[in-house]
Amino acid sequence: MSLSRTAKSAAVAALAATALALVPATSQAATLAAAPNSDISILAAGDGTPTGAVQWFQARIGSTAYQGYCEKAVENAYGTTGVWASANAHWNGASPKHAGDRNPPKGAFVYWNISSWGHVGISDGAGGFYATSVGGKIGHVTKAQGGYSYFNNYRGWTPAAVPHQ
Repeated sequence: MSLSRTAKSAAVAALAATALALVPATSQAATLAAAPNSDISILAAGDGTPTGAVQWFQARIGSTAYQGYCEKAVENAYGTTGVWASANAHWNGASPKHAGDRNPPKGAFVYWNISSWGHVGISDGAGGFYATSVGGKIGHVTKAQGGYSYFNNYRGWTPAAVPHQ
C-alpha cells in the first residue's frame, strides 16, 4: 500500500501527538512535535549507501534541526530511524569496532565519548567527518580543521552500513 505525501505527513503528525502524550513536556518533546513537516522527518531519509549518507549530510550543512539528535541524523542519512537509542548504544552494539583508528572509509560511523549519550558522525573518507553539533549545526570538519580531534574522546569507527541491531 502506498500513501501520498500528505497522508504520510498526517500519519507522522498523529504519531508525534501520541508520543507527546507519553513524553514529559521538555524542549526535546517540543522539537519532536514539529517533526512532521521539518527537516527531521523520516520522509527526508537518505538512500542507504555510504555516498548517499555523505550527500545527505552535505545537503543539510548549516541545519540546526538535528541538534541533540546525532544518532537520528546518521540513521536518517542511511535511510532509517529508531534503530539505536543513542550514539553510545550504537557504538556498543555495532561491529566490528576499529577503536582509536583515525582512517575510516567514506560513510563509516565515527564516535566520540563526550556525554552519557556519546556522539556520532559520518566519515568523509579523507580524515574528516560530517556531524551535528559542529558550531551548533550540521557541519563538515576536515582533517585540516582537526579531523577526529574536533571533539574530545574519539572512540573509533564502525563500518558504513544501514544501521541495524
